[in-house]
Amino acid sequence: MRRLVKPTCVPIRPGPAPYVLISPENAASSKSSKSLDVVAPTQPFLRWAGGKRWFIHHLTSILGNFKIDGYHEPFLGGGAVFFHSAITGQASLSDLNADLIDAYIQVRDNAERVAGILATHVNTPEHYYAVRASSPQDPVGRAAKFIYLNHTSYNGIYRVNLQGQYNVPYGNPTKVGLPTLDHLAAISRKLQGATLCISDFQAVIERVRAGDFVFLDPPYTVAHNNNGFIKYNQKLFSFEDQSRLSALVDEIRRRDAYYLLTNAAHESIAAMFEKGDRQLLLKRGNSIGGNKAKRGSATEYVFTNVPSDE
Repeated sequence: MRRLVKPTCVPIRPGPAPYVLISPENAASSKSSKSLDVVAPTQPFLRWAGGKRWFIHHLTSILGNFKIDGYHEPFLGGGAVFFHSAITGQASLSDLNADLIDAYIQVRDNAERVAGILATHVNTPEHYYAVRASSPQDPVGRAAKFIYLNHTSYNGIYRVNLQGQYNVPYGNPTKVGLPTLDHLAAISRKLQGATLCISDFQAVIERVRAGDFVFLDPPYTVAHNNNGFIKYNQKLFSFEDQSRLSALVDEIRRRDAYYLLTNAAHESIAAMFEKGDRQLLLKRGNSIGGNKAKRGSATEYVFTNVPSDE
């Protein structure tokens, strides 16, 4: 069983409360409303295994213009859905990865300093391994190290050894798109209304209130349809963790809050997360089908209690 950690949260900077989640397609009309202070969508600044950049194109068809009083994302990773959405006010963002959350905090609070350090890095194996072996004492330096390694490591993987040391080899990228000051400044603006927490996903329920929206994107394999899902990656996110996640969804529903869950397209997942809500099969770069869609055409499940506009 995964060890539960005591949540460590860094509060938001001063900002407006509650907000609305708005698709970028409708952001222009929302900006004209005096009741909303919309922060424009932006691109994530990190590469992340299992990231949802491809998924954001489906959000409008799933959520429409559904209005939300609070946003929570307990498997933050690269944060593609959060950064894609034009929102105002507060958000609760969390992850078990302390280095990841620390990087977000420094970009939020010290974007210019982080960008300045990133500008000194170069794309060579010698520099990569020198940075990987370094131990910056300044949290800004540690954040810049994390971002640089994320963009230059093999496939952007995050992995540490038994001593907690990052040990992913150099990825030999032909081109490195380290985030610029303008990009990090946009990320910083987006994060001004966010509380950032290092915590197990179940801790999010302490912050969920009626009417809130929770986006759940747990770790799972990409080629999961025919690979014996129950045995996959037990150390990262076990089947017991999936059971805990199902219990979390039950509690979200009991609190009259809303959720959207992405997960592996496997029959065990379909059974575990059957709550009487919408269950969709999602094909990357293609369409969303309902429960009767052909399983062979699906790559992921989407579960949500957000009402359909249809």
